[in-house]
Amino acid sequence: MKQKSEKSDFETAKRLRVIRTAKGLSQRKLAKLSGVGSGTISLIESGATQPSVALLKKILGGIDVNLGFFFSFEMRDEEKVFFTKKDHRNLGTAGVAYRLIASERQNRKIQMLLEEYKPGTDSGRASLSHEGEECGVVISGHLKVTVDGRSQILGPGDAYYFDSRLPHRFQNTEGEPCKVVSACTPSTF
Repeated sequence: MKQKSEKSDFETAKRLRVIRTAKGLSQRKLAKLSGVGSGTISLIESGATQPSVALLKKILGGIDVNLGFFFSFEMRDEEKVFFTKKDHRNLGTAGVAYRLIASERQNRKIQMLLEEYKPGTDSGRASLSHEGEECGVVISGHLKVTVDGRSQILGPGDAYYFDSRLPHRFQNTEGEPCKVVSACTPSTF
């Protein structure tokens, strides 16, 4: 770690705090996920020290955020109310888009996503599980939703709602793209 100089800005400190709170994590939880001491994270977020690139990558790796996204998302001091399509941040992977609504909003209580699954794609081989509740509505196409071993293929207008501590997975097993609007609380992104 480098000691903060008098002229050093607080950009990294502010960005780390925004990302951590947007994911609903305490400093301790982020420390545990990344394998970095909570005191170090506290020092970085307070602006008392600047992390090396290697340390910052390690911290962000614990929450699956890359450096490019970390330094490119827009930060605003005022709470934004309206969001255009270009404002939605894509947190997905190849074939699956998870466009996060209001990504830069601090202390978000709700996570809302516009999800797009190309044919044959899914949310990953392993089932997901985390604190909270999830719901969603299929806008177009079809999506196979599996919750705690029970599966159903949902079409336009169909919806799901479940306790997200239960193992769950999403798959587009059809030959056309699928769009879903989903919400989760507390926010995991």
